[in-house]
Amino acid sequence: MKFATSAVLGVLLSFAASSVLASVSATAEMCNGCHGSAGVSEWTDMPTIAGIDAFVHSDALFVYRDEARPCAKSEYRQGDKCGEATTMCAIAKNMSDAEIEAIAEHYAALPFVPANQEFDAELAKTGEEVHSRECSRCHSAGGSDPADEASILAGQWMGYLEATFAAYASGEREQPKKMKDKMETLSGDDVKALLHYYASQQ
Repeated sequence: MKFATSAVLGVLLSFAASSVLASVSATAEMCNGCHGSAGVSEWTDMPTIAGIDAFVHSDALFVYRDEARPCAKSEYRQGDKCGEATTMCAIAKNMSDAEIEAIAEHYAALPFVPANQEFDAELAKTGEEVHSRECSRCHSAGGSDPADEASILAGQWMGYLEATFAAYASGEREQPKKMKDKMETLSGDDVKALLHYYASQQ
């Protein structure tokens, strides 16, 4: 009897695991439609999500599900839905907690690939100094360490970071108080230099 119960439990767990894997696979295919194959973006306005810490990624999805972050419309860039418009809030709306955690773990396990993009070397040098002075405490290793749980800035697309910094500056996107205090001390030139510094890390 004990053997039969264990066998049934094993079958149920196997079925549950298969269902989760199928769900992650389908969700990842949808995510890749905007964020690029394996979560590596090819578009300057769209962030790469591969390699992002699972906590950071899942937290962002929970915030989108609650519609507590700006949800601008964007089009799928590839795949079956290419050209269709959607928002992150619409995508996260029907995701369960388990699905959010699973997809975040999926992308965290993939390698982050720095964007191949143009940058100004002199501005990048200045940006490195600004980063070391103002940002390195939370964004170590030049903003490249996912273990900081502060996302990855180094090698991220400049267009996406520029739009994100602007949303922070305008108050459109909420940020932690310590980051808000830092952002308020940065000049426009500081921000521009930081963008080129992060873009230079390829």
